[in-house]
Amino acid sequence: EAWSSRVLGMVGAACVKVLRMDELPVAEESHGDAEALLVLDGRLELEVDGMPVSVGAGELFMVPAGAAHTVRPGSRGTLVIVEWSVPVDDGLERSGGGH
Repeated sequence: EAWSSRVLGMVGAACVKVLRMDELPVAEESHGDAEALLVLDGRLELEVDGMPVSVGAGELFMVPAGAAHTVRPGSRGTLVIVEWSVPVDDGLERSGGGH
């Protein structure tokens, strides 16, 4: 399946996933929490809040909480995604969604 990820594990409130990018675009999404995108090999082509972003092998990009982002065509290689929960005023934790 295109862009299917596998959860490697949890580190505290952080969920760590790995996936193979398949050069296909991914629809725009946003999350209540920030997420870290680490490219192990290849290149990730994003659009974040309307601005193009290119992330190469060995580079980390932080998507801010609430930022609209989409994967552009041509992204390929291996990507690690770290999503974590951030406490809010009511004391409950919200988990990140997506990928």
